[in-house]
Formats: sequence, C-alpha cells, structure tokens
Amino acid sequence: MLRRFTLLAAGAAALLAACTAEPADTAADLPATVAAPGVATAPDSAAAAESIRRVLATQTAAWNRGDVSGFMQGYWQSDSLLFIGKSGPTRGWQRTLDNYRRNYPSPEAMGQLTFSRLRISPVGADAAHVVGHWHLARPQKGDLQGWFTLLFRRLNGQWVIVADHSS
Repeated sequence: MLRRFTLLAAGAAALLAACTAEPADTAADLPATVAAPGVATAPDSAAAAESIRRVLATQTAAWNRGDVSGFMQGYWQSDSLLFIGKSGPTRGWQRTLDNYRRNYPSPEAMGQLTFSRLRISPVGADAAHVVGHWHLARPQKGDLQGWFTLLFRRLNGQWVIVADHSS
C-alpha cells in the first residue's frame, strides 16, 4: 500500500512539474505582435478601441441628458441583443430599452453616468471585449456603481454592443 502511494505521489509530482515547466519558447523569443488569421493588427486595434470609446462617450452623454433612447443607440438593434443584469438575462433591443425605462423613469433616477477603468481587447477584426466600471451619481436617490463586460461587434461598419453583462 505504501509503495503504491509512493508511486502515485511520484507520478503526480512529475505530471505537475511537466505542466508548470517553462515552455521552450519564451516571450523574448516571440515577435512583439502575433496576429491570428482575421484578428485585428495593432493599427486596426487602436482604431477599433477609439471607435468603441466614442460609442461609450456618446452613450454617456445621452444618459446624462436623460435620453434613454439615445443611450440605447450604442446597442445592436436586434432581437438577439443580450443584456444580463441583476434580474437575469434579457434578449432583444426593445425589451432592454423597456427595462431601462422602467428602472430609470426620470432624470433623477438616472443620475449622471461615468465609465472608467476601461480595458478594450480585440478578439477579431470585427469584435472586441470591453471590461469597465460604471458609476451613477444620484444625489437624491443614492449612488450606484458596478462592473460591466461588453461584447462589441462591427456590423455594417458600426461598432455596437451585442452583449452586456452589468452588475
């Protein structure tokens, strides 16, 4: 029994060492940019990130003037839009708009929105993953804040949010 345990432990240690060993190629041996087929290169990534920042800035401006419909222009106008919030998943642009209107019925309830700590990561030539922090300053109702993950796609030449998980 002890011999079997010793062999098993030795095998597990060897497997662990093999899994954690440094690969033969280190980061210093690789080119600075490695693009998979269809993945945006650095200049394309910078342009995509700037376009996505503009969408978010336009959304923020619309929200801060109490324009929920304007805010929603940053989303894919499709029944396939996915929004996940505290109440669970919602599918569809119109249902998402209706939920926003129900949950934020007035400019006081909406407050002033800011996005921060944005990390925009391309996941292809026409897609990007965005992680960030949102904050609603609402003096009368109390501030709200949380984190979001967005999936942007470039559809018909425009960057739009196709999935949003906000908490």
